[in-house]
Amino acid sequence: MSRRVWSLHAYYLLLPGEQLDLFACQEVRVHLLARQLALDSQVDHTLCGGLLPAQPSYRLLDAADLRDRRLCPLCLQRLQAQRRGELPL
Repeated sequence: MSRRVWSLHAYYLLLPGEQLDLFACQEVRVHLLARQLALDSQVDHTLCGGLLPAQPSYRLLDAADLRDRRLCPLCLQRLQAQRRGELPL
């Protein structure tokens, strides 16, 4: 039986910018989003379910980003659940 491979490279880090508007989190937080779009998921949402800003600014996720105090706690929980195989990637 094959095992699903989990990697930080499957995610982007959404950086806070000047666009803290109706389409973004109202707090200065960094959020996570899937790098590869899945056909059965909403592509304009972060892992925590928030909408992306109109002009998102993001970069590849690395291990140090997981210790960022600004990281959205719900995004981190979902990432950890996906890592454990409890949620689909």
